[in-house]
Amino acid sequence: MASSDALAAVFDHIETNRSAFLDRLIAYLRHPSISAENIGIAEVGVLLVDMLTEIGLETSLIPTEGHPVVVARWEKAPGKPTVLLYGHYDVQPPDPLDKWVSPPFEPTIRDGRLYARGVGDNKGQHFAQILAIESHLKVHGELPCNVILVLEGEEEIGSPNIAGFVRANPHLLKADLAVTADGPRHASGAPTIKFGSRGVVSFDLRCRHASRDVHSGNFGGIVPNPIWTLVHLLATMKNPKGEITIDGLHDAVELPTLEDIEAIKRLPLDIDAFKQGLDLKRLDAPLDRPFYDRLCFQPTLTINGFHGGYGGPGTKTVLPNEALVKCDIRLVEAQDPEDILRKVRAHVEKHAPEVEFICEEKGMQPSKTSIASPYTAPLRRAFVAAQGEEPLLIPAGFGSLPNYVFTKILGIPAFVTPYANHDEANHAPNENMTLDCFYSGLRTGAALLHELGQLGKPA
Repeated sequence: MASSDALAAVFDHIETNRSAFLDRLIAYLRHPSISAENIGIAEVGVLLVDMLTEIGLETSLIPTEGHPVVVARWEKAPGKPTVLLYGHYDVQPPDPLDKWVSPPFEPTIRDGRLYARGVGDNKGQHFAQILAIESHLKVHGELPCNVILVLEGEEEIGSPNIAGFVRANPHLLKADLAVTADGPRHASGAPTIKFGSRGVVSFDLRCRHASRDVHSGNFGGIVPNPIWTLVHLLATMKNPKGEITIDGLHDAVELPTLEDIEAIKRLPLDIDAFKQGLDLKRLDAPLDRPFYDRLCFQPTLTINGFHGGYGGPGTKTVLPNEALVKCDIRLVEAQDPEDILRKVRAHVEKHAPEVEFICEEKGMQPSKTSIASPYTAPLRRAFVAAQGEEPLLIPAGFGSLPNYVFTKILGIPAFVTPYANHDEANHAPNENMTLDCFYSGLRTGAALLHELGQLGKPA
């Protein structure tokens, strides 16, 4: 069978089974798998093993120090590349429940969208990959390339054990490239290939002064205020120009390549519409920094929450004894989480030694793959074959994914190919995925395997 005919036959199978595939996705989404609360994780892990074994993959559930990892494989295409398809079967907690129009684990279709917790992040996307694999096997009895499917159960709690799992099992993960279907498409609706992910570190700053809250009149001006202490410390970390002023934080930042710069110039952008969508009067400083340069190539320092004192109705003239700030820093290539946390700690000790620096997690490293990778072309062809248009090329994703385990530990290129709509509301009430995005993702997954199958095994 000619190459184009082989893929067309798979597309025909997908079209014929649209309704059945949707029903199976709905059944999958009914199973909660909330990693933060350890609800349903074990059950969904077993469900996946049974499902993947049934469609013809050699599948196992591998324990970690936390939740287990599902690994499934089909490696019967000698001389062809091996693609590692990554996803995660855990989901965010559904709170606040009163904000959901329909219950989060009772999948509901409204206006061409499927609403359920985890449908976009990430069950709908990796389930599309699974159905793409199944469709090739049903139609042709084999896959066009070798496949290793890795589904972890801790992505929504920061993937604390994925690096240890990869280091302990390199023999199970011998692949030529990794592809993750996660996150939203570009806001323009265009299909997207991302060539990296920002890393992240999180930390708390806690300040205590007096042993208890005191009267602001009797003690104000005498007893130091921990909120002011933290405000002054934060002002030394980022100035009004929008510049992060922590010594050495930018030392390891790599400059974008010419390909990276050209790629972001081609990305659609309507700043007025962006601001209107969020009811913004302005963008954050520095105002002269290009929009996508901020998101792809620059680290950020964010105050996630500031807690202290009285916040209720009316007035309470209290001087609090304790305050807490929660922060995160998004990292770009080649910043290292441990190095960044050391520098933040040193900055705090220098400017406010009475403030406690608290960090309970190691953070996540950034990852980066060259746009000039030899796998870029077949990925682009897959999108064109499945969706009829060229994908946008984004040098680095804006959020954080554990793709560093592929680029930095396994030493293979890693790509992110989002299938979900840009307004999927992941991590929020009424998470959703349009039916069109689900089906186009399924077709794209099938085309991806086909295009990789046209390549020989790399040297």
